[in-house]
Amino acid sequence: MLFHFYATMPAILVYNKWSVKGVLTMIEVIIDSIRISLISQHRVVMLRDVDSERQLAIWIGPCEAEAITIELQDTEMARPLTHDLLENSIKAMGGKVSHILVSDLKTDVYYATLFVDQGGKLLEIDCRPSDAIALAVRVKCPIFVNEEVMDEAGVYPEPDISEAEQADAEVEA
Repeated sequence: MLFHFYATMPAILVYNKWSVKGVLTMIEVIIDSIRISLISQHRVVMLRDVDSERQLAIWIGPCEAEAITIELQDTEMARPLTHDLLENSIKAMGGKVSHILVSDLKTDVYYATLFVDQGGKLLEIDCRPSDAIALAVRVKCPIFVNEEVMDEAGVYPEPDISEAEQADAEVEA
């Protein structure tokens, strides 16, 4: 789903697809999976466009991957974890996370912004995508990717071998 973000009116998200100066187009994504690298200790979170199969792979650390997984699996913890503390702190200060945005990609490093509504004032907080995603799953807010980032780094998954063989058989028939 495409959303446009008006730089002059940060709190307004609209559903049109017009390209207007000062408008940042955002693509809503969901967490498709968290994968383990076989060559390092890092993990990869796969974000999938809600309107297509296009995915964005973001390398994250094992602690952040665990924090995301714990929340997605509804695992109860005896004490609050770091991202729980962040959620509780934002709430205690009268804020509410409205959404997160994977906003930029520079020299193979992703950047994210956390948007917090504090009494009608929208705060933009720079953060790592892994921390933003871990918080988003806790507060159940939407996750967006800047369309330019998705266009640059997004990929479509390759079909399974069985799907490819079936497609070949249908073409031959």
